[in-house]
Amino acid sequence: MSKPAVWHEVLHICQQSGARYGILHTPHGDFETPIFMPVGTQATVKTLIPEEIKEVSDGLILANTYHLWLQPGDEIVRDFGGVRGFMNWDGSLLTDSGGFQVFSLSDIRKITEEGVHFRHHKSGAPLFLSPEMSIQIQNNLGADIMMSFDECPPFHSDYEYLENSVNRTIRWAKRGYLAHKNWDKQALFGIVQGGPYKELRKHCLDELEKLDFPGYSIGGLSVGESKKEMYQMLEYLKTIMPVGKPRYLMGVGSPDDLVVGAINGIDMFDCVLPSRNARHGSALTSYGKIQVKNQKYKESHEPLDPNCDCYVCKHYKMGYLNHLVKADEILGMRLLTYHNLYFLRNLMRQIREAIKEDRLLTFRDEFFQKMGYKMPY
Repeated sequence: MSKPAVWHEVLHICQQSGARYGILHTPHGDFETPIFMPVGTQATVKTLIPEEIKEVSDGLILANTYHLWLQPGDEIVRDFGGVRGFMNWDGSLLTDSGGFQVFSLSDIRKITEEGVHFRHHKSGAPLFLSPEMSIQIQNNLGADIMMSFDECPPFHSDYEYLENSVNRTIRWAKRGYLAHKNWDKQALFGIVQGGPYKELRKHCLDELEKLDFPGYSIGGLSVGESKKEMYQMLEYLKTIMPVGKPRYLMGVGSPDDLVVGAINGIDMFDCVLPSRNARHGSALTSYGKIQVKNQKYKESHEPLDPNCDCYVCKHYKMGYLNHLVKADEILGMRLLTYHNLYFLRNLMRQIREAIKEDRLLTFRDEFFQKMGYKMPY
């Protein structure tokens, strides 16, 4: 394998917390880390146009392999120049592998050594996805960063099941590694699974490291376990993850989890939470999460968050946002999505500054107090 298309440069270790500040180098941009990536499942961050995504992100977003494979088809996306050309996005792009659907569509799939037999989540038509197919689809989607095809089992599966699952994920990672041909343009990350068992996590990581992936993802967290269980696993993984490679915590994006994740050495995050919550009328603010449709905001002339300088907080009053949410107006969803993503982008910038100034634990304590969060132990 030639020099990877994506590599991570650690520039500073927080003396207070051990968190990492660095630069993620990709073919379509360099990004300060830790970074949060908005999710653009269907080659769109729901309700926002690409120009708006630029304003509320650091320029690296995620798209979903499974959904784009089904609609419109990865070869069609390829012919538009990949997801970036398809959606007119000039930033960088990461794609998942479709492996999470092995978890989320558990009622309509069957796992075999060859791959996963699905039923289409809408039509019920039979489908099949293998590690090799996942890599080919992601090659067509043209992401800068791709994920190995894995099984994401429920966190509290029994040990025997998880051991078999981890070993299958390792075998699938090897098959995907061999199938990948665009190493100079697209980086492929390995995914560390193992549920709550440290020995399985270490075994998975040890085997993946033999392949020398350009980066490593942590899967199988934020899938139903408690925050205490997630945080304790992150504390363990911090001690064994390779120092010179980017570390990506998949599917995690609540503000408290971003802070704790950064403390535990995570460089990359993604989650649908900010956009999904926005579509249900929920906003992230400097004084905690609020429900915009609450009656107390009906006549409010205050901004959504007086401590936020985003476009929404500068130009719209709570009374108007309250009306839009209650009326199920798309504009309300758009404005709250914009604000929530801007809030997380700003939070990540504060985290990076705290790391560089060796005060991330102090920042955590102050932030948790303002937001009403508590450490679970």
